[in-house]
Amino acid sequence: MQVCHTVADIRAQVAGYRKSGESVALVPTMGFLHDGHMSLVRKAHEVGDRVVVWIFVNPTQFEKADDLAAYPRDLDRDLAMLRAEGVDAVFIPEADEIYPEGAETIVETTRMANMLHGLVRPGHFRGVTTVVAKFFNIIQPDFAMFGEKDYQQLQVIKRMVRDLIMPIEIIGVPTVREPDGLAMSSRNVRLNAEQRQTALILSRALDHAEAVAPSKPTVTALQNQIASLIAAEPGADLEGCDIVEAESLNAISGPISGPTAIMLSVQIGPVLLIDQRVITP
Repeated sequence: MQVCHTVADIRAQVAGYRKSGESVALVPTMGFLHDGHMSLVRKAHEVGDRVVVWIFVNPTQFEKADDLAAYPRDLDRDLAMLRAEGVDAVFIPEADEIYPEGAETIVETTRMANMLHGLVRPGHFRGVTTVVAKFFNIIQPDFAMFGEKDYQQLQVIKRMVRDLIMPIEIIGVPTVREPDGLAMSSRNVRLNAEQRQTALILSRALDHAEAVAPSKPTVTALQNQIASLIAAEPGADLEGCDIVEAESLNAISGPISGPTAIMLSVQIGPVLLIDQRVITP
């Protein structure tokens, strides 16, 4: 496994794959890897000849400096996991390699970035699309894997790729969960034992939504039911409950009828957790 730290090095590595006529599948990460990330790597092996992973804790998608500083890191463990999965190359740049002094260009999906979860974390998706566009330009993959847990992010990236006519296929990979239903996240390690138990309310609320979907409740009724479930859980503060059209993220009203995305943002202790489910009545 080749470990690259500069743009020049990763470009040279990928150029070698291209010279051999091999396709490249990219897995974007911020490190502190878990089996959810490994599911992206395994999917990448299915679709591409070569698998490249980036590890970069992107400063521009964090609203608070202390949240950035607290983001967990364990590079040695990450690299061992990636070697075990047969990854071909890993790109681990420093921040000034990606954001050179005086950098001022941004990439933004003007509607999708400023709605739903984007209202909970202003500027977050602008940071995501800017850094993803940079990495896509650097590596120029044929495929890129993104987890469905960050559902709005997945749709934002798909829209960016479409709008900018990037020759990249974006592949969504189902959320990987712990045995008790909690969506795997690098942030879960910041929860204490009590908070970890509280966090199960997200998957329970989504289970409830899926169970009642066949009765075609109205959006308002379902939002109220979810809000009541989370309000009844001590230590869980609902920041956002968005029920929208599955792909466009357009607002809907009245009874749920077609494929519908439910996206939750819940503050538990020091961590803002997200989870989602696409339901079809």
